[in-house]
Amino acid sequence: MKHIIILGDGMADLPVERLGGKTLLQYAHKPMMDLLAREGRCGRLVTVPEGFPPGSEVANTAILGYDLNKVYEGRGPLEAASIGYEMADDDFAIRCNIITLEDGKIITHNGGNLETEDARLLIDYLNEKLAKPINEQEGCERVKFITGIQYRHLLVIKGGNKHIVCAPPHDHPNEPWRELLVTPSSFPEGNTIGGKANEAPSGAVGGVLSPAATASLLNELILRSQELLAQHPFNIQKAKKGERQANSIWPWSGGYRPSMLTLMQQYPEIKSGTVISAVDLIRGIGHYAGLKIVEVEGATGLADTNYEGKAEAAIRALQTDDFVFVHVEASDEAGHDGDLGLKLKTIEYLDQRLIAPIYKEVETWSEPVCIAILPDHLTPVEQRIHVGQPVPFLIWHRGIQPDTVEQYDEVSCVSGSYGLLKLQEFMQEFMKIK
Repeated sequence: MKHIIILGDGMADLPVERLGGKTLLQYAHKPMMDLLAREGRCGRLVTVPEGFPPGSEVANTAILGYDLNKVYEGRGPLEAASIGYEMADDDFAIRCNIITLEDGKIITHNGGNLETEDARLLIDYLNEKLAKPINEQEGCERVKFITGIQYRHLLVIKGGNKHIVCAPPHDHPNEPWRELLVTPSSFPEGNTIGGKANEAPSGAVGGVLSPAATASLLNELILRSQELLAQHPFNIQKAKKGERQANSIWPWSGGYRPSMLTLMQQYPEIKSGTVISAVDLIRGIGHYAGLKIVEVEGATGLADTNYEGKAEAAIRALQTDDFVFVHVEASDEAGHDGDLGLKLKTIEYLDQRLIAPIYKEVETWSEPVCIAILPDHLTPVEQRIHVGQPVPFLIWHRGIQPDTVEQYDEVSCVSGSYGLLKLQEFMQEFMKIK
């Protein structure tokens, strides 16, 4: 039995009055998901452990069967792995958005849907102005920026301390940004966050910064980036056109180099596997999980992503690998933008343009394939933030004994035969199917 997880990031939602009190999954036209729910078995899954933020880095790691108390190090180190940056033991890597500020507030977390080519110019410019050596003798940079994809980038601080509190920008739309600046954590050094001991790295060139010093440095970088980005020709042109500017960095979710077993080490049924995603974070999780990273031309992380290309890549991967993880970001981005119509379209695109061709192909194979479909968390379109409530899931394979669920959504799956699973239990149940 081969296994494939198809994950619609942020796809789940809450009841929406404009839709007659239905959720988007209840309202959307998604015949393929409903068919698989009807022919398969359903349930709900808690994807966010108590004490952890309801972010994709947490939820996707839990879905893949990892204990967050043992492996969690934030988004930064995962995205570093994805873009090929090999972290040193004394590196503190933190996700660095380029965002839009207007009238003292965070307007968008994505710099006005910034394209990677434009972002590269801005990141190179910030490195030129802000990446400074620790001292002339060492010639080692205390701070450096590394280009990622679109608005998602990386900031590395040599000897930085992760005992700080950062606000994810997508959780604070239209809120005053100054009130959200970085602060030192209230946890004492060596105490636990989410159950895991979090000692600062030792032996850093130039010394290890304190939490207060790290927070101060990050806030200084935020303020300096605003001065510099306002002067960049890219934003000057944006301002002339009346368009949103990419006018500030915003660091959040940092950590040290994680230590994770591969999926092959945890599940002997998996001999080889692949991850397919346009998002650095998911590729980074896949890297540490021992999965091959497949690039798909035209995969954007937005509603215009290449669904058909991802489906073709997944089918090719299943021909040689035991396990495939397909991640689609589009619904999450539409939810953060508060765009109801677009989020509905992303659900329907996922259903017809990705799930349908995969199902129609593998249904004809002699070797059975087990399909799971779920989101990682809720991104309610009317709240525009992540919500850590249980998510609906379905599991289908040829010959499975169906339960009574007739369609796939947050309400119907409550009566699914899997009931309410928690964290690693999903992967354990999924890999039991042989």
